[in-house]
Amino acid sequence: MSRLRDALDRGEFVITGEVAPPLGTNMTSMDASVAELGPLCHALNVTDNQGATLHLSSLAASRAVADAGFEPIFQQTCRDRNRLALQSDLLAAWTLGLENVLVVTGDAPRGGDHPHARGVFDLDSSQLIEIAAGMNDGHDMIGRDLDGGTDFLIGAAAFPEAEPWEAQYARISRKIEAGARFFQTQAIFDIDKFARTADAVAPTGAKLIAGVLLLKSPRVIDFINNRLAGLMIPDHVADRIRTAADPAEEAVQLAIEQVRALREVADGVHIMPLGMDTSVRRILESADLI
Repeated sequence: MSRLRDALDRGEFVITGEVAPPLGTNMTSMDASVAELGPLCHALNVTDNQGATLHLSSLAASRAVADAGFEPIFQQTCRDRNRLALQSDLLAAWTLGLENVLVVTGDAPRGGDHPHARGVFDLDSSQLIEIAAGMNDGHDMIGRDLDGGTDFLIGAAAFPEAEPWEAQYARISRKIEAGARFFQTQAIFDIDKFARTADAVAPTGAKLIAGVLLLKSPRVIDFINNRLAGLMIPDHVADRIRTAADPAEEAVQLAIEQVRALREVADGVHIMPLGMDTSVRRILESADLI
């Protein structure tokens, strides 16, 4: 059993982190992130062409995380592959020893470094979750028996601060029905809105892991607000970073406050360091998590 699955089943407050595969084959930078974050986390997300930009595949990079002695969460987007390729990669992931999978729709290519690429989107994330759950039951998406199945811990994305909330919760409910067992959320800035979602999800048995994003500079805030669909940094948070004498240090202090508050309402936190890997230990120590 994966460490993440075991911790969630026991009701332990979990910590997950995030690493980005390289643009190329030089693993030095990713290896450094894994070495820094791995000992602090139950598992590490390995992003899949994040922001619709070219990187080494999550499949290969996830195996590298496992080889380094840490637990990966293989991330799979619906953007780049059709249903045949998605199923094939899920089988490959299990064969490579990857037990955790996070299913997301994926950012549109027009916002990435290959804007003329065709987004595939043959399936949506709920459909892909259902396929992964079916593989756990021993069959492919058209019902054929597999010669050797899977036993993935299946995760999905959630957006507790998006409105209207009823529509967001309908999507969460559909993903739970399809087979999602945990959710990692977009960056959380409104604890009350997160708590609303946590209260609604708790009776289903699915676990809700809150996203914490290190806003290390005004430039990062501008990029998020202008380029990333579905996420907008609130003005009071943006102003706090923009007016700080040391924006990176202010980002750390903000993250500490967020993690302390989320400990009371979440099943865990998902730390997205955006290059500030060496600050994660201090954040977790200050929140009494390690």
